Amino acid sequence: MNDLLISFYGDDFTGSTDAAESLCLAGVKTVLFTAPPTPSQLGRFPCLRAFGVAGVTRAQPPAVMEQTLRPAFEAMRQAGAPIVHYKVCSTFDSSPAVGSIGKAIDVGSDVFAQHCVPVVVGAPSLGRYCAFGNLFARSGTGSEPIRLDRHPSMSRHPITPMTEADLRLHLAKQTQKSIGLIDATQLSLGECQLFDIYDAQSIENEVLLIDLMQREQLRSVGALLHRGVGSGEAHFVVGSSGVGESLCTCWREKNLVRDDDALQPAGAAPGPIIAICGSCSPITAGQIEHASRGGFTEVKVDVGSSIRAMNAITPATSALRDGKSVVLHTAGATLPDHRLAPAAASGIGPRLARVLRELLQATSVRRVVIAGGDTSGQIANALEIESMEMIATLARGAPLMRVTAPGSPADAVEMVFKGGQIGPPDFFSSVRDGIRETT
Repeated sequence: MNDLLISFYGDDFTGSTDAAESLCLAGVKTVLFTAPPTPSQLGRFPCLRAFGVAGVTRAQPPAVMEQTLRPAFEAMRQAGAPIVHYKVCSTFDSSPAVGSIGKAIDVGSDVFAQHCVPVVVGAPSLGRYCAFGNLFARSGTGSEPIRLDRHPSMSRHPITPMTEADLRLHLAKQTQKSIGLIDATQLSLGECQLFDIYDAQSIENEVLLIDLMQREQLRSVGALLHRGVGSGEAHFVVGSSGVGESLCTCWREKNLVRDDDALQPAGAAPGPIIAICGSCSPITAGQIEHASRGGFTEVKVDVGSSIRAMNAITPATSALRDGKSVVLHTAGATLPDHRLAPAAASGIGPRLARVLRELLQATSVRRVVIAGGDTSGQIANALEIESMEMIATLARGAPLMRVTAPGSPADAVEMVFKGGQIGPPDFFSSVRDGIRETT
């Protein structure tokens, strides 16, 4: 696969589609798989420049992560892309016990025999800004950037709450490797001086965090990431979709990618859609409320047990057959502070997947939106999805994909995998009506 520019492993499904979108929007043809693809699978897609693997390691403990990532990284190293990217959420969701990014760095540096691993977390197009090692994120489209340890959603995440905005301190709890920083002021230096600083830091440190605050910095960040290419061995990097955006800016200057392959906005769905939500974020809650006011039939799914969850199928099927779109969301298993009880949280994905499978079998629905990173991965696995190809744009970070799932009712269905923090209030209506978010 000599035409490959990059491959990536996403630590959850929504983040993986975000990474694929960043590449596709820059003219880099990308296909997303649910497991490391074989050479014959890659060969089915002519003119392929990138591929991704949509994983679920963000929800795994470190020991399981290592069992998952080591063979995946080895397979991706052998596929021949000059850059292999471990794609993480732009809110750096992780802890020493769950989704450890430090563990991924440890495994990747070993598989790729790489002394220093660059890490880029900022993603300005998504409202994520890394400044002097500290991460800020918007909470909704109109919000000002908020330091992550004070963010209304991320500081209270039910599984991996972010209690530290300084990513060096946060990451130091997950790996013993030394961590350096290329800060925002250094990115404005001339290329030769910046390269000298990067090279010196790469010798001194085993992990090198690179700030990213503004779109104007994408070129410098991309040049630093591309600097590791050319040795004949794959170069391992870690970070958000800001990695792909930065590299594409660099590749465009080198005439390795073209802008004239941009995808068009999504058209309207050919009938009612299903929105199914495992996310508990305030942003998703607002989208559910907006959809209910905008003609969607709201159906609560009691994920407290498998039997009670299936009670949602009858009202949802009836509404869909009447031509009404449906938004399904979790209910009936919450604690007083509105977080899901642990037992219910572990069953969300599988139970929602069973409900969705039954609805796809019983109706002619051809477009689905799934809200929630962990939920998306669990549903995709349960529906036996093999690969996904981006076909149109919607809100940034949540593209429209056509899935391949032989033998499953999900085969050829158009799907959107949306993170809990992604999209404007009218996002579900946009998926139905084909209206792209404007910024």
